[in-house]
Amino acid sequence: MNRRNLLTCLWAASFAILLWALIGDFISAAPSLRQEIARLAELMQWTSGTIVADVGAGDGSYSFGAAEKVGATGRVYATEIDPEKLKQIRAEVSKRKLSNVIVVDGAADDTKLPTACCDAIYLRHVYHHITQPEAFDKNLMRSLKPGARLAIIDFPPRANLDPVEGVPKNRGGHGIPQKVMVDELTSAGFEVEYVANDWSANDYCVVFRKRAP
Repeated sequence: MNRRNLLTCLWAASFAILLWALIGDFISAAPSLRQEIARLAELMQWTSGTIVADVGAGDGSYSFGAAEKVGATGRVYATEIDPEKLKQIRAEVSKRKLSNVIVVDGAADDTKLPTACCDAIYLRHVYHHITQPEAFDKNLMRSLKPGARLAIIDFPPRANLDPVEGVPKNRGGHGIPQKVMVDELTSAGFEVEYVANDWSANDYCVVFRKRAP
């Protein structure tokens, strides 16, 4: 092998090592669904029998993970506003024969959850999509039992993502500044209990508690 080919091979090998290192860092920084649910369960003190709501459940993956944590005596409300996603969740609930997951048709300004139904509610990558936060936050408060917890997992605005239509201008782009979110929810009557700025590579998590009357 001549010197030029040797240098080319060494460069390619170095690039491959660097690429795998970057991929490894990304994977390690992004928690798995089970890891994230386990961390949420610990922070929000879920036990067997806990009643949880996954607001903005998407495809239901996190709802199903929560259902495993709270067990057969617990309950998970999976709320969603997208008709196709609701159909998908219901089909999966039926396929898995899950008696502890209740699917709820949500609305832009309302969780549509029963009053004082939940020990815990979480929103993952959802809050920055809320177009009517004042009304929605009041409904989050209404849906929680006294002393119950609310977790918001979200991320600061990102310039590389398309803007979200209809949200307040103070979001600053696709995402939401943590302070803006905290100010809105404390104004609604919640108290900050725990802040994790290292939830994942880009996400933060803030756990609130509903003030007891």
